[in-house]
Amino acid sequence: MPLRLCADENIPDEAVALLRVAGHDVLSVSEYQPGLIDRDVLRLAAQESRILITFDKKDFGELIFLHGAGAPSGLILFRIADIDVAERPNFMLRTVESRNDWEGNFSMVSSSTIRSRTFPGSRGE
Repeated sequence: MPLRLCADENIPDEAVALLRVAGHDVLSVSEYQPGLIDRDVLRLAAQESRILITFDKKDFGELIFLHGAGAPSGLILFRIADIDVAERPNFMLRTVESRNDWEGNFSMVSSSTIRSRTFPGSRGE
Protein backbone atom coordinates (compact mmCIF):
# COMPACT_ATOMS: atom_id res chain seq x y z
CA MET A 1 0.00 0.00 0.00
CA PRO A 2 1.47 3.38 -0.96
CA LEU A 3 2.50 5.60 1.94
CA ARG A 4 2.32 9.36 2.37
CA LEU A 5 5.84 10.36 3.35
CA CYS A 6 7.62 13.59 4.19
CA ALA A 7 11.34 13.34 3.44
CA ASP A 8 13.46 15.55 5.67
CA GLU A 9 16.03 17.69 3.91
CA ASN A 10 18.79 15.19 4.74
CA ILE A 11 17.16 12.34 2.79
CA PRO A 12 19.03 11.86 -0.51
CA ASP A 13 17.28 12.80 -3.74
CA GLU A 14 17.95 9.26 -4.99
CA ALA A 15 15.91 7.81 -2.11
CA VAL A 16 13.06 10.26 -2.73
CA ALA A 17 13.03 9.36 -6.43
CA LEU A 18 13.09 5.61 -5.71
CA LEU A 19 10.23 5.88 -3.21
CA ARG A 20 8.20 7.85 -5.76
CA VAL A 21 8.86 5.34 -8.54
CA ALA A 22 7.63 2.63 -6.15
CA GLY A 23 4.33 4.53 -5.89
CA HIS A 24 4.73 6.35 -2.60
CA ASP A 25 3.54 9.96 -2.26
CA VAL A 26 6.68 11.77 -1.08
CA LEU A 27 6.83 15.44 -0.11
CA SER A 28 10.52 16.39 -0.11
CA VAL A 29 11.44 19.23 2.25
CA SER A 30 14.47 20.07 0.09
CA GLU A 31 12.11 20.64 -2.87
CA TYR A 32 9.26 22.21 -0.89
CA GLN A 33 11.13 24.67 1.33
CA PRO A 34 14.87 24.19 1.89
CA GLY A 35 16.10 25.33 5.30
CA LEU A 36 12.82 24.66 7.11
CA ILE A 37 13.46 24.32 10.85
CA ASP A 38 12.72 20.98 12.53
CA ARG A 39 9.63 22.17 14.40
CA ASP A 40 8.15 23.39 11.10
CA VAL A 41 9.06 20.11 9.38
CA LEU A 42 7.10 18.28 12.11
CA ARG A 43 4.17 20.67 11.67
CA LEU A 44 4.21 20.20 7.88
CA ALA A 45 4.28 16.40 8.16
CA ALA A 46 1.44 16.48 10.70
CA GLN A 47 -0.72 18.87 8.65
CA GLU A 48 -0.20 16.76 5.54
CA SER A 49 -0.81 13.46 7.43
CA ARG A 50 2.58 12.14 6.37
CA ILE A 51 5.14 9.83 7.93
CA LEU A 52 8.38 11.76 8.38
CA ILE A 53 11.59 10.03 7.29
CA THR A 54 14.92 11.44 8.45
CA PHE A 55 18.57 10.83 9.33
CA ASP A 56 18.36 13.55 12.05
CA LYS A 57 19.68 11.73 15.13
CA LYS A 58 17.90 13.38 18.01
CA ASP A 59 16.15 16.65 17.26
CA PHE A 60 12.76 15.26 16.26
CA GLY A 61 12.60 12.79 19.13
CA GLU A 62 13.46 15.54 21.62
CA LEU A 63 10.87 17.88 20.14
CA ILE A 64 8.12 15.26 20.36
CA PHE A 65 8.94 13.42 23.60
CA LEU A 66 10.63 16.14 25.70
CA HIS A 67 9.08 19.35 24.42
CA GLY A 68 5.59 18.17 23.46
CA ALA A 69 5.77 19.21 19.81
CA GLY A 70 2.97 17.79 17.70
CA ALA A 71 3.84 14.46 16.16
CA PRO A 72 3.48 13.58 12.48
CA SER A 73 1.56 10.48 11.39
CA GLY A 74 4.73 8.52 12.09
CA LEU A 75 8.46 9.09 12.18
CA ILE A 76 11.16 6.82 10.80
CA LEU A 77 14.70 7.67 11.90
CA PHE A 78 17.28 5.91 9.75
CA ARG A 79 20.60 5.29 11.53
CA ILE A 80 22.38 3.50 8.72
CA ALA A 81 25.86 5.01 8.52
CA ASP A 82 27.25 1.46 8.24
CA ILE A 83 25.43 0.92 4.94
CA ASP A 84 27.22 2.04 1.78
CA VAL A 85 25.88 5.39 0.57
CA ALA A 86 24.96 3.92 -2.83
CA GLU A 87 22.89 1.18 -1.14
CA ARG A 88 20.97 3.44 1.24
CA PRO A 89 18.08 4.37 -1.10
CA ASN A 90 17.31 0.68 -1.80
CA PHE A 91 17.61 -0.18 1.89
CA MET A 92 15.24 2.66 2.77
CA LEU A 93 12.67 1.51 0.20
CA ARG A 94 12.83 -2.11 1.38
CA THR A 95 12.50 -1.01 4.99
CA VAL A 96 9.56 1.34 4.41
CA GLU A 97 7.74 -1.39 2.49
CA SER A 98 8.53 -4.12 5.04
CA ARG A 99 5.90 -3.03 7.56
CA ASN A 100 2.47 -1.47 7.75
CA ASP A 101 2.64 -0.17 11.32
CA TRP A 102 4.68 3.02 10.94
CA GLU A 103 1.78 5.31 11.85
CA GLY A 104 1.57 6.44 15.46
CA ASN A 105 5.16 5.42 16.15
CA PHE A 106 8.66 6.83 16.38
CA SER A 107 10.74 4.10 14.74
CA MET A 108 14.53 3.87 14.77
CA VAL A 109 15.95 1.81 11.93
CA SER A 110 19.50 0.45 11.85
CA SER A 111 20.99 -1.96 9.35
CA SER A 112 19.86 -4.89 11.51
CA THR A 113 16.98 -3.78 13.76
CA ILE A 114 13.85 -1.67 13.97
CA ARG A 115 12.74 -0.30 17.34
CA SER A 116 9.45 1.54 17.71
CA ARG A 117 7.99 3.70 20.45
CA THR A 118 4.39 4.91 20.45
CA PHE A 119 3.93 8.67 20.28
CA PRO A 120 2.52 10.38 23.39
CA GLY A 121 -1.27 10.36 23.19
CA SER A 122 -1.39 7.66 20.51
CA ARG A 123 -3.33 4.44 20.90
CA GLY A 124 -4.69 5.28 24.31
CA GLU A 125 -1.36 6.24 25.86
